[in-house]
This record gives sequence, C-alpha cells and structure tokens, in this order.
Amino acid sequence: MPAESDFWPAVRRNAAGSCVICLMSIVAAGAGEPPGKLAETVELGRVLVEQTATHPLTRQYVGAALNCTSCHLDNGTHPTAASFLDVATAYPAWAGREGRVITLEDRVLNCFMRSCNGIRPPQGSQPVVAIVTYITSLSEGRPIKMNDASPHGPRRVPPLVLDPTTADAAAGEKLYVAKCGDCHATDGNGTADGPPVWGPRSFNRGAGLSHVDQLAAWLKLAMPLDAADLTERESLDIAAYVTSHPRPDFVIEEHLPPAEEMGVYNGKR
Repeated sequence: MPAESDFWPAVRRNAAGSCVICLMSIVAAGAGEPPGKLAETVELGRVLVEQTATHPLTRQYVGAALNCTSCHLDNGTHPTAASFLDVATAYPAWAGREGRVITLEDRVLNCFMRSCNGIRPPQGSQPVVAIVTYITSLSEGRPIKMNDASPHGPRRVPPLVLDPTTADAAAGEKLYVAKCGDCHATDGNGTADGPPVWGPRSFNRGAGLSHVDQLAAWLKLAMPLDAADLTERESLDIAAYVTSHPRPDFVIEEHLPPAEEMGVYNGKR
C-alpha cells in the first residue's frame, strides 16, 4: 500500500481553488498494477456502453433491446444528448428518487434496472466497474462539484419551455410516422437502425424517458440521429405519442438480484 503522501501529487487545485480529478496520476502512484491496466478498463467500459445488450459481461443483466449508447449518444461523448462528459464530477450526489446520497456506481446500477429493463448487476462487479471507469475518464481534469440537489451533471438535458400538459399525441403520431418510423418502425418495436421505443423490449416505466417531459427534452437534442432539428412542439407531441403506448411496468423487487449477489441497494423500496 503506498504511503498517503504518495497520493498527494494526484490532487491539484485549479485557479478557483477547486479540487481537480487526476485519475491517471492516482493509479500511477499505486503499486502492483501493470502499466495500461486502467486504460484497458476504460476501453472495456466504452465497449460495454456500446454493446450492453449483447456483450457477454452485461447481456445477462439487460432485458431490453437497448444499449447505454441508445440514450447516451456516441457512447456518452455527445455534448448534449444525455452526455457522460463531466458527469462524474457531480458525484456523490443527492437523489430524491432513492432518498439517499448515491455514487456514480449506484446511478449506473439503477440504469440497468430501469432504462435497460434488466436486473441490477452485483455492486463492484467487473462490468459495472468498467462502465464507471469509462464514464469517470470523460471527466478527468475537471473540477469536482458534487450535486446536493439531484444526480445530474453539468451537461444535463435542459427541460423544455413548453408546458408538457399541452402535448398532442394525435399530432405526435403523424410526426412519428414521418420522422421516426423508418428507424424505430411504425409499430415502435425498432429496426436494425434504431432501438424499440415502446413494447416489451423497450425501457420500462421506471426510466426517466418514460415521462413525456423528459423524453421530449431528450428528443429535442438528439433526434433525428446526427441531424437533430425537432422543434419543442414537435418533440413534445412525439413524446406524448410514444409514451401513450404500453411498455414494461417497473416493480423494484423484479429487478433486484438475490441478496447474496446484490451488495447494498442504495435506495427506497
């Protein structure tokens, strides 16, 4: 175990006096890990974000035909669409939904249960550590500013100005067929070019995107893919149409593994 003083070079302060993450320096100060081991874990995390539903390390925990990058575009490197950039700087954070302070690992575990409609992987398991390491690498060198209001980073998707109660699902249906159906199929079950947006292989009702306002805000920044040009009104109406369809319910007990495989579930039941 390195002496405490060996770790001090890993901590810097910026001009404002805030602590800054220097992840590679911390690992370099340690003893026993071969060079490049952290980089390998970062790369594994990137692959798992891209191939969550099919990779041997994660597919057993995923119940939807969705990968992390289905929502966190470009493997989380998209600057606005549920970006992973700088997000690790906000944790640990207060999470009102869980009624607890949660870590970035908790947040990832919760996504497996909700957005992936799957089973919570064991805390500290290889795939979760890899994903968290990858996400953390995208915040390296940035000032830490833990969030005492919500588990969101500095690039969180901003809410729309329009009132969600004004959404028109009928108008959204026409827009969906014209702008979304080719990729996600008119029946919402997805195609080779786009994941399912409702039905049994989509995210469940515990996911943030199952709410009209949150889905609409994401659509505004993310869709159509690589050419996001929806207006607020179009985004809101499409979101209302998509969320009007059935999707899996969320019952927490159905998404938790056996107690001996879980670790500690950091949240309400």
